[in-house]
Amino acid sequence: MPSIRSMLIAACAVLAFIQPAGAQQSDRRAAMQACRADVRELCAGTERGGGRIIQCLREHRNDLSDRCRTALSQARQERAEKRRLGAIPVPKGTRVTQNIAYGSEPEQKLDVYRPATGDRLPVIVMMHGGGWSGGSKSAMSVVVNKVGHWLPKGYVFVSVETRLVPKADPLQQAGDLAAALAFVQKNAASWGGDASKIVLMGHSAGAHLAALISADRPIGEKVGLKPWAGTVALDSAAYDVTVIMNQPRHPKLYETAFGSDPDFWAKASPTLRITDGTPPMLLVCSSLRRLSCRQAETFATKAGGKAEVLPVALRHGPINSELGEDSGYTRDVDDFLASIGVK
Repeated sequence: MPSIRSMLIAACAVLAFIQPAGAQQSDRRAAMQACRADVRELCAGTERGGGRIIQCLREHRNDLSDRCRTALSQARQERAEKRRLGAIPVPKGTRVTQNIAYGSEPEQKLDVYRPATGDRLPVIVMMHGGGWSGGSKSAMSVVVNKVGHWLPKGYVFVSVETRLVPKADPLQQAGDLAAALAFVQKNAASWGGDASKIVLMGHSAGAHLAALISADRPIGEKVGLKPWAGTVALDSAAYDVTVIMNQPRHPKLYETAFGSDPDFWAKASPTLRITDGTPPMLLVCSSLRRLSCRQAETFATKAGGKAEVLPVALRHGPINSELGEDSGYTRDVDDFLASIGVK
């Protein structure tokens, strides 16, 4: 019969994935201690080798302690994300740092893509879409063309993950995004970036969150967020959530995300939360969608010159995935970045 020590050595192969670099060592130790106890209790008679200890833990997953079960689940998610990231084509020499924690929750992580050399570089911080309940910071449509276009121009690109519905509602997600942006401001120099040249970008639900923290500056002030250079919102149709929710028919994803409380709808509506500190904004909208440009134009009018609308004859998905391709659309976004000094 193998010793407990040898079984724990085998089990640690999976536990090595539990926390990314920079995570709190106390959390790692607590997770490993919980899994050690589970190994002793559940897998004492298991032979060593061939991944049998790990398989034993999986077979007894319903009997595992909550901490060990959570750790193993997170390990699987992180391995899957590393496989996805490994498949992302990036320019030669790109330096990628994955799953940097900006908060204490497992989902509060970001990835940094940066050129091999450079200092005081402009920074793009990207928030993915997904209807407030899905999406990924490492999705091809979020990363590939943007990194391929802006890194050779000397930019740093940061892709953000937040908690999602049902774990966090859109206001809490906006708080996560604000915390991520504040983290980038504090750490930009360590990646070769310039904290004074940060632009926030988001697509779909991510565009809503980016617009919300741009309009409602107190959200960011709670987490130490300082003013940033500008915001690019890619095809949000949710600048005013109350308009959507008061329509007789609207997509179910809005009900799932925003619920039934009109006060919450108003608090989550960028158009209704505009303050004096709104940064310069470019509101990209699909001219092929009924609500997108209409909502963007209403927001821009209320913003009083702080926001401009860019209608693009692309559908909702391509507005995200095709940004960075050699096109007039990409050049228009580059012109906006140059106009606010992010170049």
